[in-house]
Amino acid sequence: MRKGWLIGAVLTGLLAGCSSAPTPDYDQDSAAATEASPVVGPRWNLLLLGTNERWDHADTPYFEAVRQGGELRLVGSNGCNRITGELQLESGNRFIVENLASTRMACPNGADAQRVDAMLSGAYRYLIDHDRLVLFGRDSRVLGGFRRAN
Repeated sequence: MRKGWLIGAVLTGLLAGCSSAPTPDYDQDSAAATEASPVVGPRWNLLLLGTNERWDHADTPYFEAVRQGGELRLVGSNGCNRITGELQLESGNRFIVENLASTRMACPNGADAQRVDAMLSGAYRYLIDHDRLVLFGRDSRVLGGFRRAN
């Protein structure tokens, strides 16, 4: 119970800081600016769905932002299937996933895997604090959180 409270407090702090902290300005037309984004490169493992729901299945969802054929792509797993999509990182910490596709194999946690797909497809902005990445929807609602893999 104490861990849930602590994680909630951390996410609340991130949300409070989001409105007052300056955001880096990435030029969407510049491949170098996108490459400099801290989202690109590391593997991001799912920590929370929403603000406090932990993933409790064997295979942890994750994503990586990688360059493929001159485009930025999101690749990873929704905890059940491989996923891939087009990723845009724009000014104001925008995080937009388009054309998210999944292998759609059956698994025991298929409903939760679909929730991960919906979270990534619905993401509009991100905030990074140390090794944590929080995704927000267009309405500024927290969709979920990830931790950078070591």
